[in-house]
Amino acid sequence: MQILDLKNKIGKSSLEELGLGRPVIDEGDLEKSVTKILKKVKTKGDSAIRAFTQLLDGVKVKKLAVTEKEIQEADKLVSEELKNAIRLAASNIRKFHEAQVNRTGIIETMPGVECWSRSIPIERVGLYIPAGSAPLFSSLLMLGIPAAIAGCEQIVLCTPPDKEGRVHPAILFSAALIGITKIFKCGGAQAIAGMAYGTESISRVYKIFGPGNRFVTMAKQLVQKDGISIDMPAGPTELLVYADDEADPVFVAADLLSQAEHGADSQVILVGSRESVVRSVRLELDKQLESLPRKEIAEKSLANSKAVLIEDETEAIKLINAYAPEHLILNCINADALATKVINAGSVFIGNYSPESAGDYASGTNHVLPTNGYAKSYSGVSVDSFVKKISYQKITEEGLKNIGPAIELMAAAEGLEGHKRAVEYRLKNKG
Repeated sequence: MQILDLKNKIGKSSLEELGLGRPVIDEGDLEKSVTKILKKVKTKGDSAIRAFTQLLDGVKVKKLAVTEKEIQEADKLVSEELKNAIRLAASNIRKFHEAQVNRTGIIETMPGVECWSRSIPIERVGLYIPAGSAPLFSSLLMLGIPAAIAGCEQIVLCTPPDKEGRVHPAILFSAALIGITKIFKCGGAQAIAGMAYGTESISRVYKIFGPGNRFVTMAKQLVQKDGISIDMPAGPTELLVYADDEADPVFVAADLLSQAEHGADSQVILVGSRESVVRSVRLELDKQLESLPRKEIAEKSLANSKAVLIEDETEAIKLINAYAPEHLILNCINADALATKVINAGSVFIGNYSPESAGDYASGTNHVLPTNGYAKSYSGVSVDSFVKKISYQKITEEGLKNIGPAIELMAAAEGLEGHKRAVEYRLKNKG
Protein backbone atom coordinates (compact mmCIF):
# COMPACT_ATOMS: atom_id res chain seq x y z
CA MET A 1 0.00 0.00 0.00
CA GLN A 2 1.65 3.17 -1.23
CA ILE A 3 1.72 6.20 1.11
CA LEU A 4 0.83 9.60 -0.35
CA ASP A 5 1.44 12.86 1.49
CA LEU A 6 -1.28 15.16 0.16
CA LYS A 7 -1.00 18.01 2.64
CA ASN A 8 -2.10 21.29 1.00
CA LYS A 9 -2.66 19.57 -2.36
CA ILE A 10 -6.40 18.85 -2.28
CA GLY A 11 -8.41 20.87 -4.77
CA LYS A 12 -5.35 21.80 -6.79
CA SER A 13 -5.10 18.61 -8.83
CA SER A 14 -7.29 15.82 -10.20
CA LEU A 15 -7.58 12.49 -8.42
CA GLU A 16 -5.37 10.95 -11.08
CA GLU A 17 -2.72 13.62 -10.56
CA LEU A 18 -2.90 13.02 -6.82
CA GLY A 19 -2.32 9.31 -7.40
CA LEU A 20 -5.87 8.33 -6.44
CA GLY A 21 -7.30 7.31 -9.78
CA ARG A 22 -9.42 4.17 -9.84
CA PRO A 23 -7.82 0.96 -11.16
CA VAL A 24 -7.98 0.94 -14.95
CA ILE A 25 -9.55 -2.21 -16.36
CA ASP A 26 -8.42 -3.30 -19.80
CA GLU A 27 -11.65 -4.40 -21.43
CA GLY A 28 -9.98 -5.37 -24.69
CA ASP A 29 -12.38 -7.49 -26.70
CA LEU A 30 -14.83 -7.80 -23.80
CA GLU A 31 -17.63 -5.90 -25.54
CA LYS A 32 -17.35 -8.06 -28.67
CA SER A 33 -17.41 -11.27 -26.64
CA VAL A 34 -20.41 -10.20 -24.57
CA THR A 35 -22.28 -8.93 -27.63
CA LYS A 36 -21.95 -12.40 -29.21
CA ILE A 37 -23.39 -14.00 -26.06
CA LEU A 38 -26.31 -11.58 -25.98
CA LYS A 39 -27.15 -12.15 -29.65
CA LYS A 40 -26.96 -15.93 -29.30
CA VAL A 41 -29.29 -15.98 -26.28
CA LYS A 42 -31.65 -13.55 -27.98
CA THR A 43 -32.06 -15.88 -30.95
CA LYS A 44 -31.56 -19.34 -29.40
CA GLY A 45 -33.05 -18.89 -25.92
CA ASP A 46 -32.65 -21.69 -23.39
CA SER A 47 -30.41 -23.80 -25.59
CA ALA A 48 -27.89 -20.96 -25.86
CA ILE A 49 -27.91 -20.43 -22.09
CA ARG A 50 -27.35 -24.13 -21.46
CA ALA A 51 -24.51 -24.18 -24.00
CA PHE A 52 -22.78 -21.16 -22.45
CA THR A 53 -23.29 -22.57 -18.95
CA GLN A 54 -21.50 -25.75 -20.01
CA LEU A 55 -18.77 -23.89 -21.89
CA LEU A 56 -18.05 -21.11 -19.36
CA ASP A 57 -19.07 -22.65 -16.03
CA GLY A 58 -18.21 -26.25 -16.81
CA VAL A 59 -21.60 -27.63 -15.81
CA LYS A 60 -24.35 -29.27 -17.86
CA VAL A 61 -27.82 -28.10 -16.83
CA LYS A 62 -30.86 -29.87 -18.28
CA LYS A 63 -33.52 -27.57 -16.83
CA LEU A 64 -32.80 -23.97 -15.99
CA ALA A 65 -35.64 -23.54 -13.51
CA VAL A 66 -35.07 -24.52 -9.88
CA THR A 67 -37.76 -26.89 -8.66
CA GLU A 68 -39.74 -26.74 -5.43
CA LYS A 69 -38.06 -30.01 -4.41
CA GLU A 70 -34.63 -28.41 -4.78
CA ILE A 71 -35.72 -25.49 -2.60
CA GLN A 72 -36.97 -27.87 0.10
CA GLU A 73 -33.76 -29.90 -0.03
CA ALA A 74 -31.65 -26.74 0.23
CA ASP A 75 -33.51 -25.73 3.38
CA LYS A 76 -32.16 -28.85 5.12
CA LEU A 77 -28.58 -27.97 4.14
CA VAL A 78 -28.54 -24.58 5.83
CA SER A 79 -27.69 -24.63 9.54
CA GLU A 80 -30.18 -23.18 12.00
CA GLU A 81 -27.52 -20.69 13.11
CA LEU A 82 -27.16 -19.32 9.58
CA LYS A 83 -30.93 -19.35 9.04
CA ASN A 84 -31.41 -17.25 12.16
CA ALA A 85 -28.66 -14.86 11.06
CA ILE A 86 -30.34 -14.46 7.67
CA ARG A 87 -33.73 -13.93 9.34
CA LEU A 88 -32.26 -11.24 11.60
CA ALA A 89 -30.64 -9.47 8.65
CA ALA A 90 -33.85 -9.73 6.61
CA SER A 91 -35.87 -8.24 9.47
CA ASN A 92 -33.56 -5.23 9.77
CA ILE A 93 -33.42 -4.72 6.00
CA ARG A 94 -37.21 -4.87 5.86
CA LYS A 95 -37.62 -2.33 8.67
CA PHE A 96 -35.23 0.12 7.05
CA HIS A 97 -36.79 -0.17 3.59
CA GLU A 98 -40.44 -0.16 4.70
CA ALA A 99 -39.81 3.33 6.09
CA GLN A 100 -38.93 4.46 2.55
CA VAL A 101 -42.40 3.84 1.14
CA ASN A 102 -43.62 7.17 -0.21
CA ARG A 103 -47.12 8.13 0.91
CA THR A 104 -47.96 11.40 -0.81
CA GLY A 105 -51.38 13.05 -0.75
CA ILE A 106 -53.15 15.49 -3.01
CA ILE A 107 -51.53 18.92 -3.27
CA GLU A 108 -53.75 21.86 -4.23
CA THR A 109 -51.26 24.15 -5.94
CA MET A 110 -53.95 26.82 -6.23
CA PRO A 111 -57.77 26.83 -5.95
CA GLY A 112 -59.20 24.32 -8.44
CA VAL A 113 -55.83 22.79 -9.34
CA GLU A 114 -55.06 19.45 -7.69
CA CYS A 115 -51.83 17.50 -8.29
CA TRP A 116 -50.60 14.21 -6.91
CA SER A 117 -48.33 11.30 -7.72
CA ARG A 118 -48.46 7.55 -7.30
CA SER A 119 -45.63 5.08 -6.93
CA ILE A 120 -46.33 2.19 -9.29
CA PRO A 121 -44.27 -1.01 -8.92
CA ILE A 122 -42.17 -2.03 -11.90
CA GLU A 123 -44.07 -5.11 -13.04
CA ARG A 124 -41.12 -7.36 -13.90
CA VAL A 125 -37.65 -7.11 -12.36
CA GLY A 126 -34.65 -9.37 -12.66
CA LEU A 127 -32.11 -10.02 -9.90
CA TYR A 128 -28.63 -11.32 -10.64
CA ILE A 129 -26.83 -12.92 -7.69
CA PRO A 130 -23.19 -14.08 -8.09
CA ALA A 131 -22.31 -17.46 -6.64
CA GLY A 132 -18.74 -18.21 -7.62
CA SER A 133 -16.03 -17.92 -4.97
CA ALA A 134 -18.49 -15.99 -2.79
CA PRO A 135 -22.22 -16.84 -3.00
CA LEU A 136 -23.78 -13.46 -2.28
CA PHE A 137 -27.07 -14.44 -0.65
CA SER A 138 -26.81 -11.15 1.24
CA SER A 139 -27.23 -9.32 -2.07
CA LEU A 140 -30.42 -11.28 -2.65
CA LEU A 141 -31.80 -9.92 0.62
CA MET A 142 -30.75 -6.40 -0.38
CA LEU A 143 -32.53 -6.63 -3.72
CA GLY A 144 -35.41 -9.00 -3.11
CA ILE A 145 -36.76 -7.35 0.04
CA PRO A 146 -37.22 -3.83 -1.40
CA ALA A 147 -38.62 -5.39 -4.59
CA ALA A 148 -41.20 -7.25 -2.51
CA ILE A 149 -42.00 -4.12 -0.46
CA ALA A 150 -42.46 -2.13 -3.67
CA GLY A 151 -44.96 -4.77 -4.86
CA CYS A 152 -43.24 -5.92 -8.05
CA GLU A 153 -45.56 -8.43 -9.70
CA GLN A 154 -42.82 -10.72 -10.98
CA ILE A 155 -39.32 -11.14 -9.54
CA VAL A 156 -36.92 -13.29 -11.57
CA LEU A 157 -33.73 -14.56 -9.96
CA CYS A 158 -30.72 -15.82 -11.93
CA THR A 159 -27.68 -17.27 -10.19
CA PRO A 160 -24.89 -19.60 -11.37
CA PRO A 161 -25.03 -23.30 -10.41
CA ASP A 162 -22.12 -25.16 -8.87
CA LYS A 163 -20.27 -27.97 -10.66
CA GLU A 164 -23.04 -30.41 -9.68
CA GLY A 165 -25.70 -28.17 -11.20
CA ARG A 166 -27.10 -27.00 -7.87
CA VAL A 167 -27.79 -23.51 -6.57
CA HIS A 168 -26.13 -22.59 -3.28
CA PRO A 169 -28.55 -23.59 -0.48
CA ALA A 170 -28.27 -20.24 1.36
CA ILE A 171 -29.38 -18.45 -1.80
CA LEU A 172 -32.40 -20.73 -2.12
CA PHE A 173 -33.26 -20.34 1.57
CA SER A 174 -33.05 -16.54 1.26
CA ALA A 175 -35.21 -16.60 -1.87
CA ALA A 176 -37.85 -18.67 -0.12
CA LEU A 177 -37.76 -16.35 2.88
CA ILE A 178 -38.52 -13.38 0.62
CA GLY A 179 -41.09 -15.27 -1.46
CA ILE A 180 -39.18 -15.50 -4.74
CA THR A 181 -40.09 -18.64 -6.68
CA LYS A 182 -38.86 -17.95 -10.23
CA ILE A 183 -35.23 -19.02 -9.86
CA PHE A 184 -32.94 -20.03 -12.72
CA LYS A 185 -29.57 -21.77 -12.85
CA CYS A 186 -27.53 -19.48 -15.04
CA GLY A 187 -24.85 -16.89 -14.57
CA GLY A 188 -22.66 -14.46 -16.44
CA ALA A 189 -23.64 -12.45 -19.48
CA GLN A 190 -25.98 -15.24 -20.60
CA ALA A 191 -28.13 -14.74 -17.49
CA ILE A 192 -28.39 -11.01 -18.15
CA ALA A 193 -29.38 -11.79 -21.74
CA GLY A 194 -32.02 -14.26 -20.60
CA MET A 195 -33.66 -11.69 -18.35
CA ALA A 196 -33.33 -8.88 -20.89
CA TYR A 197 -34.79 -10.70 -23.90
CA GLY A 198 -36.70 -13.62 -22.38
CA THR A 199 -36.38 -17.29 -23.27
CA GLU A 200 -38.64 -20.33 -23.19
CA SER A 201 -38.04 -20.55 -19.42
CA ILE A 202 -37.06 -17.07 -18.31
CA SER A 203 -39.57 -14.23 -18.48
CA ARG A 204 -38.39 -10.95 -19.97
CA VAL A 205 -38.01 -8.23 -17.34
CA TYR A 206 -38.08 -4.44 -17.49
CA LYS A 207 -35.20 -3.70 -15.11
CA ILE A 208 -32.16 -5.71 -14.02
CA PHE A 209 -30.39 -5.45 -10.66
CA GLY A 210 -27.37 -7.00 -9.08
CA PRO A 211 -23.57 -7.12 -8.88
CA GLY A 212 -21.32 -9.25 -11.03
CA ASN A 213 -17.98 -9.61 -12.77
CA ARG A 214 -16.91 -7.53 -15.76
CA PHE A 215 -18.88 -9.78 -18.17
CA VAL A 216 -22.06 -9.21 -16.19
CA THR A 217 -21.37 -5.49 -15.93
CA MET A 218 -20.74 -5.19 -19.67
CA ALA A 219 -23.88 -7.19 -20.46
CA LYS A 220 -25.97 -4.86 -18.28
CA GLN A 221 -24.52 -1.84 -20.05
CA LEU A 222 -25.23 -3.31 -23.48
CA VAL A 223 -28.83 -4.38 -22.83
CA GLN A 224 -29.59 -0.80 -21.84
CA LYS A 225 -29.29 0.03 -25.53
CA ASP A 226 -32.26 -2.27 -26.10
CA GLY A 227 -34.43 -0.41 -23.60
CA ILE A 228 -33.80 -2.55 -20.52
CA SER A 229 -33.15 -0.47 -17.41
CA ILE A 230 -30.42 -1.38 -14.92
CA ASP A 231 -29.88 -0.43 -11.30
CA MET A 232 -26.78 1.73 -11.77
CA PRO A 233 -23.36 1.87 -13.44
CA ALA A 234 -20.98 -0.47 -11.67
CA GLY A 235 -17.27 -0.86 -11.14
CA PRO A 236 -15.05 -2.73 -8.67
CA THR A 237 -16.04 -2.36 -5.02
CA GLU A 238 -14.22 0.22 -2.89
CA LEU A 239 -13.80 1.54 0.65
CA LEU A 240 -12.28 4.70 2.11
CA VAL A 241 -11.47 4.89 5.82
CA TYR A 242 -10.72 8.19 7.54
CA ALA A 243 -8.84 7.55 10.80
CA ASP A 244 -7.28 9.77 13.46
CA ASP A 245 -5.36 9.12 16.69
CA GLU A 246 -8.52 7.81 18.37
CA ALA A 247 -8.98 5.00 15.83
CA ASP A 248 -7.95 1.47 16.75
CA PRO A 249 -5.48 0.32 14.05
CA VAL A 250 -6.68 -3.28 14.48
CA PHE A 251 -10.22 -2.24 13.53
CA VAL A 252 -9.07 -0.06 10.65
CA ALA A 253 -6.87 -2.77 9.15
CA ALA A 254 -9.67 -5.31 9.47
CA ASP A 255 -12.05 -2.96 7.66
CA LEU A 256 -9.59 -2.39 4.81
CA LEU A 257 -9.00 -6.13 4.38
CA SER A 258 -12.73 -6.89 4.52
CA GLN A 259 -13.15 -4.93 1.32
CA ALA A 260 -9.83 -5.87 -0.29
CA GLU A 261 -10.76 -9.56 -0.15
CA HIS A 262 -13.69 -9.00 -2.54
CA GLY A 263 -11.50 -9.02 -5.63
CA ALA A 264 -8.10 -8.19 -7.06
CA ASP A 265 -9.55 -5.05 -8.65
CA SER A 266 -11.11 -3.76 -5.41
CA GLN A 267 -9.63 -0.54 -4.08
CA VAL A 268 -9.25 0.54 -0.46
CA ILE A 269 -8.04 3.96 0.64
CA LEU A 270 -6.77 4.91 4.10
CA VAL A 271 -6.82 8.62 4.93
CA GLY A 272 -4.84 9.18 8.11
CA SER A 273 -4.58 12.37 10.15
CA ARG A 274 -1.04 11.55 11.33
CA GLU A 275 1.92 9.63 9.99
CA SER A 276 1.83 7.49 13.14
CA VAL A 277 -1.78 6.50 12.31
CA VAL A 278 -0.83 5.38 8.80
CA ARG A 279 2.24 3.52 10.02
CA SER A 280 0.40 1.61 12.76
CA VAL A 281 -2.41 0.59 10.37
CA ARG A 282 0.10 -0.64 7.78
CA LEU A 283 1.82 -2.80 10.39
CA GLU A 284 -1.52 -4.27 11.43
CA LEU A 285 -2.46 -4.89 7.79
CA ASP A 286 0.64 -7.01 7.29
CA LYS A 287 -0.11 -8.95 10.46
CA GLN A 288 -3.76 -9.69 9.67
CA LEU A 289 -3.09 -10.44 6.02
CA GLU A 290 -1.00 -13.49 6.92
CA SER A 291 -4.00 -15.38 8.34
CA LEU A 292 -6.61 -14.19 5.84
CA PRO A 293 -7.99 -17.13 3.76
CA ARG A 294 -8.32 -14.86 0.70
CA LYS A 295 -4.82 -13.48 1.19
CA GLU A 296 -3.77 -13.70 -2.44
CA ILE A 297 -6.80 -11.72 -3.62
CA ALA A 298 -6.39 -9.10 -0.89
CA GLU A 299 -2.69 -8.65 -1.71
CA LYS A 300 -3.51 -7.84 -5.32
CA SER A 301 -6.16 -5.38 -4.18
CA LEU A 302 -3.76 -3.69 -1.79
CA ALA A 303 -1.36 -3.18 -4.69
CA ASN A 304 -4.02 -0.86 -6.20
CA SER A 305 -4.68 0.84 -2.90
CA LYS A 306 -3.26 3.92 -1.19
CA ALA A 307 -2.61 5.34 2.26
CA VAL A 308 -3.01 9.11 2.32
CA LEU A 309 -1.61 11.48 4.92
CA ILE A 310 -3.74 14.62 5.44
CA GLU A 311 -3.43 16.41 8.77
CA ASP A 312 -6.10 19.03 8.12
CA GLU A 313 -9.64 17.73 8.71
CA THR A 314 -11.22 20.14 6.22
CA GLU A 315 -8.83 18.98 3.53
CA ALA A 316 -9.66 15.36 4.35
CA ILE A 317 -13.38 16.02 3.81
CA LYS A 318 -12.59 17.72 0.49
CA LEU A 319 -10.72 14.61 -0.61
CA ILE A 320 -13.52 12.30 0.51
CA ASN A 321 -16.13 14.24 -1.43
CA ALA A 322 -13.89 14.42 -4.48
CA TYR A 323 -13.25 10.66 -4.41
CA ALA A 324 -16.94 9.85 -3.69
CA PRO A 325 -16.36 6.37 -2.23
CA GLU A 326 -18.86 3.55 -2.41
CA HIS A 327 -18.28 2.89 1.30
CA LEU A 328 -16.92 5.47 3.77
CA ILE A 329 -15.89 4.74 7.35
CA LEU A 330 -15.34 7.72 9.67
CA ASN A 331 -13.28 6.26 12.50
CA CYS A 332 -12.37 9.45 14.34
CA ILE A 333 -13.18 11.40 17.48
CA ASN A 334 -15.76 13.73 15.87
CA ALA A 335 -17.24 11.29 13.38
CA ASP A 336 -20.83 12.49 13.88
CA ALA A 337 -19.96 16.08 13.01
CA LEU A 338 -17.88 15.06 10.00
CA ALA A 339 -20.67 12.83 8.69
CA THR A 340 -22.85 15.91 8.13
CA LYS A 341 -20.19 17.32 5.80
CA VAL A 342 -20.12 14.27 3.54
CA ILE A 343 -22.01 14.97 0.31
CA ASN A 344 -20.58 12.26 -1.98
CA ALA A 345 -20.62 8.66 -0.73
CA GLY A 346 -22.69 5.54 -1.24
CA SER A 347 -22.99 4.62 2.44
CA VAL A 348 -21.36 6.12 5.54
CA PHE A 349 -20.29 4.19 8.65
CA ILE A 350 -19.87 6.38 11.72
CA GLY A 351 -17.63 5.62 14.67
CA ASN A 352 -15.31 2.96 16.01
CA TYR A 353 -17.96 0.22 16.15
CA SER A 354 -19.53 0.64 12.70
CA PRO A 355 -17.68 -1.75 10.38
CA GLU A 356 -18.53 -1.80 6.70
CA SER A 357 -19.45 -5.46 7.16
CA ALA A 358 -22.52 -4.35 9.13
CA GLY A 359 -23.93 -2.61 6.07
CA ASP A 360 -23.01 -5.55 3.88
CA TYR A 361 -25.14 -7.90 5.95
CA ALA A 362 -27.40 -6.95 8.77
CA SER A 363 -27.67 -3.33 9.93
CA GLY A 364 -30.55 -2.73 7.52
CA THR A 365 -29.13 -0.32 4.95
CA ASN A 366 -28.68 -1.48 1.38
CA HIS A 367 -25.28 -2.61 0.18
CA VAL A 368 -25.95 -2.26 -3.56
CA LEU A 369 -24.23 1.10 -3.99
CA PRO A 370 -22.69 3.35 -6.65
CA THR A 371 -18.98 2.76 -7.29
CA ASN A 372 -16.27 4.36 -9.40
CA GLY A 373 -17.19 7.90 -8.33
CA TYR A 374 -20.84 7.58 -9.33
CA ALA A 375 -21.84 8.44 -5.75
CA LYS A 376 -21.62 12.04 -6.94
CA SER A 377 -24.82 11.56 -8.90
CA TYR A 378 -26.34 8.14 -8.03
CA SER A 379 -27.96 6.71 -4.93
CA GLY A 380 -27.80 3.16 -3.66
CA VAL A 381 -30.68 0.75 -4.21
CA SER A 382 -33.85 1.55 -2.30
CA VAL A 383 -37.58 0.87 -2.59
CA ASP A 384 -37.70 3.76 -5.07
CA SER A 385 -35.43 1.75 -7.37
CA PHE A 386 -38.28 -0.71 -7.88
CA VAL A 387 -41.06 1.77 -8.59
CA LYS A 388 -41.88 4.39 -11.14
CA LYS A 389 -43.81 7.52 -10.26
CA ILE A 390 -46.81 8.72 -12.25
CA SER A 391 -48.02 12.27 -11.74
CA TYR A 392 -51.69 13.28 -11.96
CA GLN A 393 -53.56 16.55 -12.15
CA LYS A 394 -57.25 17.37 -11.95
CA ILE A 395 -58.32 20.91 -12.83
CA THR A 396 -61.76 22.42 -12.38
CA GLU A 397 -63.21 25.22 -14.48
CA GLU A 398 -62.29 27.66 -11.73
CA GLY A 399 -58.76 26.22 -11.64
CA LEU A 400 -58.27 26.65 -15.38
CA LYS A 401 -59.42 30.27 -15.11
CA ASN A 402 -56.79 30.78 -12.43
CA ILE A 403 -53.83 29.34 -14.34
CA GLY A 404 -55.08 29.63 -17.94
CA PRO A 405 -53.80 33.15 -18.70
CA ALA A 406 -50.29 32.18 -17.52
CA ILE A 407 -50.36 29.06 -19.71
CA GLU A 408 -51.46 31.07 -22.75
CA LEU A 409 -48.73 33.68 -22.26
CA MET A 410 -46.01 31.08 -21.79
CA ALA A 411 -47.15 29.00 -24.79
CA ALA A 412 -47.25 32.10 -27.03
CA ALA A 413 -43.77 33.11 -25.87
CA GLU A 414 -42.47 29.70 -26.91
CA GLY A 415 -44.23 29.89 -30.28
CA LEU A 416 -46.54 26.95 -29.55
CA GLU A 417 -49.94 28.22 -30.69
CA GLY A 418 -51.60 24.81 -30.33
CA HIS A 419 -50.75 24.73 -26.64
CA LYS A 420 -52.23 28.20 -26.22
CA ARG A 421 -55.43 27.29 -28.03
CA ALA A 422 -56.01 24.16 -25.90
CA VAL A 423 -56.58 26.55 -23.00
CA GLU A 424 -58.06 29.44 -24.96
CA TYR A 425 -60.92 27.41 -26.47
CA ARG A 426 -61.94 26.09 -23.08
CA LEU A 427 -62.00 29.51 -21.47
CA LYS A 428 -63.86 31.10 -24.40
CA ASN A 429 -66.48 28.37 -24.47
CA LYS A 430 -67.08 28.77 -20.77
CA GLY A 431 -66.60 32.55 -20.71
